[in-house]
Formats: sequence, C-alpha cells, structure tokens
Amino acid sequence: MAEIQERVTFARGLGLFDATMIGIGAMIGAGIFVLTGIAAGEAGPAAILAFTLNGAVTLLTAFSYAELSSAIPEAGGGYSFVKRALPGPIGFISGWMLWFAYTVACSLYALGFASYFWEFFHKYLPEFSHLAQSTLGVESSSALVTILVCAFFIYLNARGAEVTGKAENIITVGKILVLMIFIAYGLQQIGLTPQATMDNFSPFFAKGMGGVMVAMGLTFIAFEGYDLIATVAEEIKNPERNIPKATFISLGVTVVVYLLIVFVSLGAVHPEGTTSWAFLGEYGETAIVRAADSFMPAFGVATIVFGGILSTMSALNATVLASSRVAFSMGRDRWLPESVARIHPRRRTPHIAIYTTGVILLLVALAFPIEVVGSAASLMFLLTFTLVNLSLVVLRRKLPDIDRKYRVPLFPYVPLLGAVLNLWLAVYQFNFDPTSWFVATAWIVLGLGAYFLHFRKKSKEALPQVIGPRITSAGPSPYRVLVPLSNPGNIHLLLDLAIPIARARGGDIVATTVVQVPIQLPIEEGRNYVHYRMPLLQKAESYASSKGLTPVTDIRISHSIEEGILSAAETTRADLILMGWKGYTTTRERIFGEALDRVVNRTRSDVAVVRLREESKLDRILIPTAGGPHAELAAELLQPIVAENGSHVTACFVIDPKAGDREEEDARRWMARTLRHVDLGEVDYRVIRSESIADGIARAGREHDLMAIGAGRTGIFQQLLFGDIPDRVGRFAPGSVMLVKRHGGIARGFIKRLMT
Repeated sequence: MAEIQERVTFARGLGLFDATMIGIGAMIGAGIFVLTGIAAGEAGPAAILAFTLNGAVTLLTAFSYAELSSAIPEAGGGYSFVKRALPGPIGFISGWMLWFAYTVACSLYALGFASYFWEFFHKYLPEFSHLAQSTLGVESSSALVTILVCAFFIYLNARGAEVTGKAENIITVGKILVLMIFIAYGLQQIGLTPQATMDNFSPFFAKGMGGVMVAMGLTFIAFEGYDLIATVAEEIKNPERNIPKATFISLGVTVVVYLLIVFVSLGAVHPEGTTSWAFLGEYGETAIVRAADSFMPAFGVATIVFGGILSTMSALNATVLASSRVAFSMGRDRWLPESVARIHPRRRTPHIAIYTTGVILLLVALAFPIEVVGSAASLMFLLTFTLVNLSLVVLRRKLPDIDRKYRVPLFPYVPLLGAVLNLWLAVYQFNFDPTSWFVATAWIVLGLGAYFLHFRKKSKEALPQVIGPRITSAGPSPYRVLVPLSNPGNIHLLLDLAIPIARARGGDIVATTVVQVPIQLPIEEGRNYVHYRMPLLQKAESYASSKGLTPVTDIRISHSIEEGILSAAETTRADLILMGWKGYTTTRERIFGEALDRVVNRTRSDVAVVRLREESKLDRILIPTAGGPHAELAAELLQPIVAENGSHVTACFVIDPKAGDREEEDARRWMARTLRHVDLGEVDYRVIRSESIADGIARAGREHDLMAIGAGRTGIFQQLLFGDIPDRVGRFAPGSVMLVKRHGGIARGFIKRLMT
C-alpha cells in the first residue's frame, strides 16, 4: 500500500480587505467617540495637532509591525515578537503589559458604552433616565450598565460565540458611515459660518504645548488597533504582501477620519458664553453627541448615539478577545498559572483566561474615572510599542536569514525614533494624571515579582506543543477531487462517488477535514486537536486504497469550517468539491447549512453536494434535465460512476400536464442534447407531466437510488444556491440526491464543449 500523504495546514481565509477592516474596525470607533472631547479639554484647538502628531508617531511603530508580522506571521502579535527578541523578564513583561493594556482598553470601552447608553435615554426617554438615576444615583446607574455589558461579552466569549468576519466588516463600514454623516453636516455648518469657525481656532495653543503632549498621550489608544492585524497574521493570505498594505491603509484611513472629526467638532460648534473646545471638554466622552446636537437634525443625533453604542460594543468584544488570547498564550508558556491556559472541554474556549481578564477589567472600570482609564490604557500601549520597536532592531541581527519581503526604510533610525517617542509620551503622561503611572508601575512591579519568584522556573518546564503529522505537498494532478469529511458514516458513500470520477480522469482525491478552533483561541491551538480528526482520514485512506486509489489526506486548522474547505480547495487546486450534506438545516433561511452555503457561493471549483441515504447501491440513477452547463456537468460526473457500478440511467424532463405532443418531443430532444457528449449506456428518456417541476422530479426520484440534478438557470439570488427547483428537490426528495454546479456556468460549459 502506498504511504499516505499527510498535510496539516492553517487555513488562511483573510484577504487584504478583511485584514484592513480588522485594523480600521479596531481603531475607528470607540476611541474617537470617547476621547475627542477629553482631548479638546486638555489641548484646546491644538487637539487637532495632537491627533496629527499621534498619527506620525504611531506610523513609526506601524513600520515595525509591518515588517515583523509579515516576516514572522505568527499569532500573538507584539508579545510573540518581543518574546523572540528579548527573552526572559523582558519577554515576560511585554506579555504582562500587553495583557493589561488590552484589559484596561476593555474598561475604557465599557465605561464609554455606559455613557452613550444613558445619553440615549437622556435624549429620547428622559423620564426613564431621571427615574433610574434618581433611584440608583448617577454613578451607581453607570456602574450597573458597565457591569452588565462587561458580563455579557465575557459570557459571550466564554461560550465560544463569535461575530463572523462578514458581520465585523459590516459593523466597521457602518461606523465609518455614521462618522461620515457627522463630518458632512459639520462641514456644511462650517461653510455657513467661516468666520466663527476661524474664531474657534484662536488662540490655537490655548493650553500651551504641554496640553498638546498630554492630549497625545491620553488619546494614543485611539491609534491602537492596527496591531490586531499582527495577532491574526497566521490567517491572512499572502501575509508578506497583505499585512504591510493592510497596516498602512488602515492607519491612513483612520488618521484622515480622526482629523476630520476633530476639525468638525471644534469648528462647527458655537456655544454661547464659552469656547468650542471648553464646551467639548466639559462633556468629555459624550462631547460628539453634544456637538451633533448643535448642527445636526434629530435623526443625526440618534445616528451618532447609535454609532457610539455600536462602536463601544464592537471594540469591547474585540479587546476582550485580544486580552484573553494574550493571557492564554502566557499561561501556555507557563508565564501565568497553568490553569489560565486551560481549555473548556466542550466549548474549547480559554474560559479561565476570559474570566480572569473579566475580573480585572471590571475592577479597573469600577475603581477609576474614564480619564484615568484612558490614560492608563494609552500608557501601557506606549510602553509595549516601545519594546516592539526595539525588538525589530534585535531581530534584524538575531535572525538575519529570515525572508523579509517588506523592510522598514531608514533602518535602524525609524524603529529607534519610534521607541524614543513612544517612551517619551509615556513618561509625559505623568503630567496629566500620576494615577495612571502609579497603576502601571504597580502592575509592572507585581509582574516582575511574580516572574522572579515563580514563573521563571515554571516557564523552563513548559511542555512542548502537540504537533500534527508531517507536512508535505500534493503534487500536480490532471484532475483533483476534494472530499471534505466530518461524518464517519458517510466516508465510504462519498468515496464511492469520488473514486470513479478521479480515476476516469487520471486524477487523484484529496480527503480533507477541518479542525475548527474557536475564535477565542489562537489558531495554532488547533494542532492540539489534530489527533481527534485523524481517524476520519485513516478510514478514508484505508477504504480508498482498497479500491485501488490512495488519496492525499489534508487537515486544515481554521476558525470556521467553510474557510478550511475553501482554503483546501484553493491550495490543492481542486477541480471538484464533493461534499456530503445531512439533509436538513436548523434555519429556514439556509439551504444546506451555514458552512456549505458559503462554500457553494464562494468556491472557484465545480461543486457536487450529496445528500446520501444509508444504502450505498447505485443501481438506478435519475438525471432530471432541461439542458445547460450544470446539467451537462452532472452527466459528465455520472459517466464514470455508471461505468464502475453498471448503473441504469433514466433521464427525465417535466412538462405541464396540458402540454401537447410537440412539447413532449421538445423535451426528449433537450434530454438527448444534454447527454450527447457522454456515454451512460442505454438511457431511458422519460417525460413527466406535473404542475410542479420540483414535485414531479421528487416523485420520479422515489424509484431510484440516486438523483443527479444540475443547478438551474434561475439561481440569481444568493439564497438560491442551485436555483429554486434543484434546491427544493435536494431538500425534500426522499432518496439520495447529488446537486451539481459548474463554476463559471455557461461560459465554462461552452469552453469545455469546444475542447471536446
């Protein structure tokens, strides 16, 4: 028996747009909503300069992230870079600070959510707001909302729930649109009162240059976010090209939007008896809402409030996820208690890491005001980014042979300047509120004490990670059939269809299975679960080999089933994906189920979705047809199956019960035309009279072991994956059904006919 070829691969399902949306989504939103007013209060009109300078400072660190994450595309981001470059206590403290930075950012967004939550009720349901705050008190009511929203997202992450990439992209685009509406109305107001706008910016340095420095340090967290691109580096396609592009595009878009928001907030507001910057500073985290109230209609204010709520919620969820991942990684490295790296046996989430993070973020949110929390979060990120810049300098010398597709310009001056400026801003934060430095110092001292007293010894005892089978590559093949496997009971049934197809075309089979990793875990953790999926592939290899065809076996580690299958199809260059289907879905809106629906919609391969019953015999096969490239593909796939099993084929065509002889003759001609390029033996041509095409086909299918039906020409909507009739037949027919769809449709079918 030929040796099985085993491949374990991470599914890279994130393209340039997805990676860019991760960066933009993390930066644009909660920070600008919450911190604009606070920054204006500290720097006056020069707050716009503070944001500009922050953009320049963070660009220096972005250069370092772009090179490091594209050259070393591993999950973990800044922590993994510093750990490689500066091991020991510095590597430990980088993770310790990054964990706290993300956790404190969670606290900031939770407090921001509470402010916007009550702002909504102040504006639109003042009676409820007054009743709640008079009963509980202003601080207690805000604390209650903070606790509830934190508990909700902690519970959501611990359960393993996730927001899909598409939903995150929609939320990000929605946040940008909300801010664009605000900017548009603000610019319109500025155009009507240009002189008043100019007056709002004079004097520009109302709080001096010191105020600008304070505002820079305070708002630096608003520019944190592109680093999350590095934390998912292992999931990004073409990382050496897409990571730098996504990093700089997301930062560029963010800086432009921020500057417009600050300019409009300062220039379009004209309060009586005070300056615009003092007005914004007075209202702090809800200043944008107050600004919108002065120049936008009622719906505009509601839109801004909704945008603030949406932004703080999405940012809170993202940072709970990021902070718990850092804690989990440190627990796995034995730099936190081993229990922090414990994974829930059923949900497969790092529940201890999530709950530990949740306790800390609640303590910070309830113990300190929002200004101190924002300052502390910015401070921790500034210190972490300082270490990342230094790591680039060290790794250039420590790992000179790494293939670096992107290199930081003017090395080493750019990363060294970035490190110096980040550290300087961090130190200057002491002038704003020493409390943030006291909190940060206490956390660092606590971490170093824990490291030297306990974790330094423990980290040396860390167990090696479970590594999956050796990785090889599937060689070239004239035709490749990809068979995704998840149900042990369907393996031989699927292979009975796939093997004849591959053999007839001189090709091979790739049996693949997906190890799904919850989004709350780094994707490399999937290696620890590879062994659970190995029996599926071993069974497939054994059965296929008994039929004379040894498959390539492929394990994909992915955060979603569909991305794993799509990644396998793309990298193996599969000509056909042959998938099993359980025959029902949990929701009426889905045809096959979420994973299969997305595969069918997005793949570039031909697709055959098979609903199988237990009997494996293929004596009688029905092929309904009205012509077209999909039906022709169904016939092409059936030809080797018929030849191997000696099956008898019946072709059918459904016509109206009142149709005449001419329509019946046309039906027979269509069937013959569809099958003219294949040899299916002696085919029976059957014309069925029925008022419902789907019902007529389903009734005929009761007499057959397998029905193979091509996609219809009416499947123009996403929910009609194969067309209305095939989808209905596939869902409700009593026997086995194979739904077939040719990628490229009519054009590809025409080309194939020319070639034959």
